[in-house]
Amino acid sequence: MAQIAISVFLIVMLASCSGIFFYPYRGHLQTPDRLGLAYENIYLKAADGVQLHAWFLPAAGPARGTVYFLHGNAENISTHIYSVRWLPDEGYNVLLLDYRGYGLSEGEAALPGALWDIKAGLQWLLEQRNVADKPLYLLGQSLGASLAIYFAATDEQARQHLSGVVSDAAFTRYRDIVRHVAAGSWLTWLFQYPASWMVVKQYDPIDYIARITPLPLLLIHSRDDKVIPYQYGERLYQAAASPKQFLETRGLHGGTFNEAANRAVLLSFFEKNRKEVLASPLLPD
Repeated sequence: MAQIAISVFLIVMLASCSGIFFYPYRGHLQTPDRLGLAYENIYLKAADGVQLHAWFLPAAGPARGTVYFLHGNAENISTHIYSVRWLPDEGYNVLLLDYRGYGLSEGEAALPGALWDIKAGLQWLLEQRNVADKPLYLLGQSLGASLAIYFAATDEQARQHLSGVVSDAAFTRYRDIVRHVAAGSWLTWLFQYPASWMVVKQYDPIDYIARITPLPLLLIHSRDDKVIPYQYGERLYQAAASPKQFLETRGLHGGTFNEAANRAVLLSFFEKNRKEVLASPLLPD
């Protein structure tokens, strides 16, 4: 009887967005100034009234553009900042948003609320004078990458104003991750398919990624990724439409930008699309 109860509990947890897709941490372990970075605390509201918190890191010198960063499913911006802390020195503003339920943001982590939060962050950016007249890139990692794909493909304002989309370690479908996690434990192996049937389906990145075009897309995935298998990145790239680029990396999940070579590819992607934006006679309205 106890084993049945445990199994039922695990199925529910596997199929729950708050259980496997969102694992928030309240409070901050550090602030950007401890890393030698200038920053502003930003407070904004999602469409349903939930108050959100973000950090804005200004470029160290004249801004070449702005990066809107969407972090992964665990912890919050105080730990994920390491992925983008180097960008201000390269001339890029960075907005790091905590979805609802993370860090100092109110509410409970869930879909579609996280997408409303991403929309609120984009709208705030477009109201800033030092942002609106320069290229704007969306950079997501892990869950953030998967959310970024759906958002960039379906939000008209994003399609108008973004200069490029970068996806680092996205998954194909939410149910694929449930199966992958369930298959990794003997307690849940038998329930990987029943659990996956209960998972949200309408936001699966692979069903929307082709709609990102004509925005330039950079897909990144590590062959060593044990959290989100490399094959998911390959499938997303196959489903995507041009213009697209794929960067195969090595190393742990979430560690892409610890490597100078990977940073160089990202900056090259930004620079190429920055030049194309600046060469255009008019920026999007």
